[in-house]
Amino acid sequence: MSEQPAASARRPKGEPRFPGGPVADPAGSHHERRIRSFQPRRSRVTTGQGEYLERLWPLWGLDIDGLGKLDLEEMFDGLPVVLEIGFGMGEATAEMAAADPGTGILAVDVHTPGQGNLLGLAERGGLSNVRVGNGDAVILLREMLEPDSLDGLRVYFPDPWPKKRHHKRRIIQPDFLTLAAPRLKPGAVLHCATDWEPYAEQMLEVLDAHPAFENTQPDGGYAPRPAFRPLTRFEGQGLDKGHVVHDLLFTRVAELPSA
Repeated sequence: MSEQPAASARRPKGEPRFPGGPVADPAGSHHERRIRSFQPRRSRVTTGQGEYLERLWPLWGLDIDGLGKLDLEEMFDGLPVVLEIGFGMGEATAEMAAADPGTGILAVDVHTPGQGNLLGLAERGGLSNVRVGNGDAVILLREMLEPDSLDGLRVYFPDPWPKKRHHKRRIIQPDFLTLAAPRLKPGAVLHCATDWEPYAEQMLEVLDAHPAFENTQPDGGYAPRPAFRPLTRFEGQGLDKGHVVHDLLFTRVAELPSA
């Protein structure tokens, strides 16, 4: 029998959806208006997901409000930290965290059911190396992370925004790479994956042209799927439809170009 929608979703008007849990639009209006690469999905939160949000968010959750710098060393007890932007329901994130307990994963998304699901997976798996961020990753990178604080950046299956008029919403753009590069340590890996061929081509073109990143493939082009990236349910559905999945692995150069 499937779980029922969380009772907190039927809260009286004005009460928080999940007391002590993630807030809606945590950065609020004190940040400028701009084109965003994401669109929150209004799917239902199950009772179980809601319970994880209320109970575990104060321990492992983070609202991205842009109001102060994060101490990742303290947050992850000195572990190297990888930022994952967009984790869906969190299954792949939890699997990677379990396989590599010596790396912290700061996983960011705006999908509330996925946030609750990942918290539950982390608790059941004893994964102390996962933290869940709620909000805009651009604000996180720009205002809340110190230079050279990340050991890696993962962007798996971002929204391809297939219509031409929406291409400006795609996250892998020159401005995003320029923002992310200083937060990555020299040699840190930026790993992207997509099953949308035109987006893969754009990613490769933009990354090849950016002076802060170098392709890990000696002959250029796409990389084989590394063993540490699990085959996700979403990816499997795409492969069943005949989609081709492309991985791109680039490293941050030792010396960033001057502004």
